[in-house]
Amino acid sequence: MMSNNITLEQVEQQVTQLPLHEQLKLMAHISERLSVLTLLETAEERQRREHVAQVESFLKMCDEMAAESVGEVDSAEEIRQIREERMARL
Repeated sequence: MMSNNITLEQVEQQVTQLPLHEQLKLMAHISERLSVLTLLETAEERQRREHVAQVESFLKMCDEMAAESVGEVDSAEEIRQIREERMARL
């Protein structure tokens, strides 16, 4: 099976053979494609940040509840350790 891999240099050589208006169309097409990809990445990053904020809020609430609990102080320390482990995984 033949590989259809094209190098950047080959593409650049082919682009220089195109008329100027075709080069501009190609540039616009690439720009539009990259803009769409950037928007998708931005949305994913926003979702990730929102998730992290929710987790942090929940863990803060857990810390507050642990501090108010009548039980041993060790439970608060355990919750802090769990929080640190989870945050390390994010």
